[in-house]
Formats: sequence, C-alpha cells, structure tokens
Amino acid sequence: METLTKEDILKEIEKVSNILPASIIEELKVKLQNIKLTKKSLEKILNRVVNEYLNSLVEPGEPVGAVAAQSVGEPSTQMTLRTFHYAGVREFNVTLGLPRLIEVLDARRTPSTPMMTIYLDEEHKYDEEKAKEVARMIETTYIENIIKNVEIDFVSASITLIMDLEVMKDKGIDIESVVNLIEKMNIGEVEVQGEDKIVIHTNIYEINKLQKIKNRIMSTKVKGVKGVHRVIVRKEKNEYVLYTEGSNLAAVLRIKGVDATRVYTNNIHEIEEVLGIEAARNAIIKEAMGVLEEQGLDVDIRHVMLIADLMTADGTIKQIGRHGVSGEKPSVLARAAFEVTINHLLEASVRGEKDELLGVTENVIVGQIVPVGTGIVQMLMTMRSAKNEGKN
Repeated sequence: METLTKEDILKEIEKVSNILPASIIEELKVKLQNIKLTKKSLEKILNRVVNEYLNSLVEPGEPVGAVAAQSVGEPSTQMTLRTFHYAGVREFNVTLGLPRLIEVLDARRTPSTPMMTIYLDEEHKYDEEKAKEVARMIETTYIENIIKNVEIDFVSASITLIMDLEVMKDKGIDIESVVNLIEKMNIGEVEVQGEDKIVIHTNIYEINKLQKIKNRIMSTKVKGVKGVHRVIVRKEKNEYVLYTEGSNLAAVLRIKGVDATRVYTNNIHEIEEVLGIEAARNAIIKEAMGVLEEQGLDVDIRHVMLIADLMTADGTIKQIGRHGVSGEKPSVLARAAFEVTINHLLEASVRGEKDELLGVTENVIVGQIVPVGTGIVQMLMTMRSAKNEGKN
C-alpha cells in the first residue's frame, strides 16, 4: 500500500481532534508525522488511541474520592512501621513506610529525615576528587567539628582551641579562616600558637559567661550550606552522586558544580517555595508512590494524583486533615463527621451556617440518597404523563 505523506498524516489526526484532548493530538502529530505509515496502519493506531482514551474516562457519578481513599488507605494498613538505614561510610536514616506516607499527606513543614540527592555537572560528575570538592562546599562544618580539644583557663580568662589539622585538611579549611571568623565575633584578642593552637584572650572572668562564649565559638559555622549536616559521595553507574542528610534546596542550586536540573529533595515545602506548586504536586506523587512501591504495594498512580491535586488545588500545599482539606469542606456535617465534632457544631450554630447537603457524608448522616452513581441524576416527570398515569 502507498505510504502517506506528512500532510496526509496530519489531516487524518485532525479528524479525531473532536474526540481526543489537544495534548494527545499534539503528541500524535509529533510522534507520527516522521514515521512511514500506510492509511490502514494509521487508522489502526488512531482507533487504538481513541479506544484507550475512552476507556480511561471516569463514568459520570463515579465516586472517585472514595475509590482513591480506599485504594490508598487499605494497602497502607499493611505497611511496616520502620526506618531504613542507608549503608555508607557514615550511615544515616531515611523514614519510609507508613510514617513517611503520613508525613507526606499531613504536609509536614519539615520531614523527620530531610535529605537531598544532588547530581553534578559534566565537569565534576566523573572525577571523585572534584565530586568531593563540591561535597565539602555543601556539608556544614562548625568549629567543634575541626578541633581535638578545647580548654577554658578561668585564671587568665582565655579559651584555647587545639585544632585537628588532619580533619581541616580533609575539609579544605585553613587556620587563618578560623581565626578570621573568631575575630569577627569581637570577643577578645585572638592569638595563634604553633601550627594547631588558637588562644582567645577574653578579659571576662565570670565562669558562666566564659562557658557561653565557648559554646558560641563551638557552634560557629566555618563553611557549608545551612541545614545540610552530612554529605556522602557515591558512584552510581558511571557518575558520582551526592546524598545529604538535611536539606536546603535554594542554597544548593547556587553551588558551583551542581546540576540544577537534577537536584531532588524530599522536603515538599522547599520544592514549593523554590520551584512552585506544580513541582510540589509532582513531589507529593513521587514521594507517596515511592513509599507504596518500596513496600511492594501496587496502587494505581491516578489515585495518588487525585490526592496530590486536592492538596495543591488552590496554589498552596494543604494537609489531608482538619487543618487542611477536610477542615475546609463547605458542609458542617461533613466537617463534624471527621474530627472534633462538638467544636464544629458549636461554631456552625453560632455563625448560623446552613448545610446544603450536596456531598456524600452529609447525605449519609441524614439518611438521604447519596449524590453518586445513579443517585446523581433526578427523574423529571411531565404533567401530561402524570395525567395519563391517573387515567390508566
């Protein structure tokens, strides 16, 4: 049979544009216009696409919310309550299973184990030393991390720091930068003795105040990104990847050597602040599906997508709970049925709220037909048919 031209293929695709959405039509145009196709094979492809699309549509009146809730809720009862350990040079915990799913759906401000996966650019990802350089720039280092010992002399009102030169070399820190940091604190005269000793003369003789100054020195940040406590360099396939304990997406994206298009954090609120609500929606789906799949539970992604859509529908992340989605339902009875029943009923009474009984929960409570399935339609009876019924 004769092969169709590019123009013929586009014309045939346009014929189904009244059935398929614009996004699918565009995708078909992009993928089919450069393929050699006969009219019969193109018709076969388009018929298959139309059938698959029509089969994917939800029936009118389908209670998609209840189905999604059941499809995620039932398998999640089988999850194990555990935290998973990454085996590495310095291991760290990652919350998985039911605790992580609850964190995602509760839209917690910070996860219990925030972490990032950081991919590097072409210059840094193949060289271990260059990858470690980027890791040193990201990992937060405090003065207490680079000293062997600290001594307080209450007689001379001085604090002596014995530096760990090996650790300092590993982290790329020199003694001058530490001295400069301490001098900026304006707590006294700073003196370097030998290779590894820094003495701070404070002229403060009160024990409590000296102790506070010591603690302040110990908690001073030398280098790194705030919030990122540890970084592990791992080789995956043919490139080096950084895994962090702690998260700060905005700051990490500005670090030289980081591939900004492939950085990922499990902190959904950070993603929303830096990349926007659509990225946060995708992160909710990825995190929830990751938890379910890790536990070997087969849940259709569309149920999770519906939940993510509900959580992000108004441009901010809302939890599935009384402080979020459930607490903002227009129906008083639906809100009262979820949590803190008496409070909701009292507040509604004071405000004189009216319940229109448009949802599922409130109609179940009052014993009316639920507006789902066949209950979503109402019968219309004409006067003529009523009169005829009477005659019969």
